[in-house]
Amino acid sequence: MANIHTPIPKLKLNDGTSIPMLAYGTGTAWYKAGDESKLDQTCIDSAKTAIKLDYTHLDGAEVYKTETELGTAIKEGGVPREKLYVVTKVLPNIADIPAALELSLKKLGVDHVDLYLIHAPFFSDKKEDHQAKWAQMEDLKARGLTKSIGVSNYLPEHLDWILETAKVVPAINQIEFHPYLQHPDLIAYHKSKGIATSAYGSLAAVTKGAGGPADDILKSLAHKYAVTPGEISLRWCVDQDIVAITTSGKEQRLSDYLRAMTFKLTPKEVALINEAGAKKHLRGFWTHKYPDTDHR
Repeated sequence: MANIHTPIPKLKLNDGTSIPMLAYGTGTAWYKAGDESKLDQTCIDSAKTAIKLDYTHLDGAEVYKTETELGTAIKEGGVPREKLYVVTKVLPNIADIPAALELSLKKLGVDHVDLYLIHAPFFSDKKEDHQAKWAQMEDLKARGLTKSIGVSNYLPEHLDWILETAKVVPAINQIEFHPYLQHPDLIAYHKSKGIATSAYGSLAAVTKGAGGPADDILKSLAHKYAVTPGEISLRWCVDQDIVAITTSGKEQRLSDYLRAMTFKLTPKEVALINEAGAKKHLRGFWTHKYPDTDHR
């Protein structure tokens, strides 16, 4: 297999750091429902493959139960820590965020992460609780245990609560984002506050949503650029200044995804995908928290 070694562009965050715009994720397919102590060698090997292919942005979370696997891959991957961009998130241990990060760092085998996120806002519906947790995040950044801090799955109302008392504006909000869940109001809010967006579930239009109204434009553009509809989906994120997170256990597929970094969609092509995608609504995650009529 020929390695493409295509440079992955970086997006500058509001704190002056830069984030690679294509990430390898250790959730979804790798999520571990059982005993966390039983290592998943396949997950380790896949993460090592991603590192070998020049994926430097590695996205993890305590809830995935794969931080030890990711840490093993980082240790064995052969790439210096300073060249990697390591992300993890807090949720199960939200009651004690400092202790949660210390445990994550131990599992990851690193002395700091590049980005630490509160994984979801659903731990409390009280503004004061969110403000207190964000203050703890700010303290971890001040201590150098994470370079950047942010959130995931937050809506403007949650971000407003944080921003009332924040000393540090969240660098990023990681959300489910694809042609069938475009969050136009949330994205506009992010831009107005200088908060970047990263996307999980970005391939949903060609996986869970296959057969939908975006099929034709995605297939047409895939033919034009000699790539797959999935790669068009990733590029569609990047061309809107949105970081795309993906994963696969297959080396060929991970290699193919890098082709999304070799071309750019025109603004008209991005708009055509937006228009087609707006004709359908699909949410693949947190469906127990949002009714099907909620398109936020």
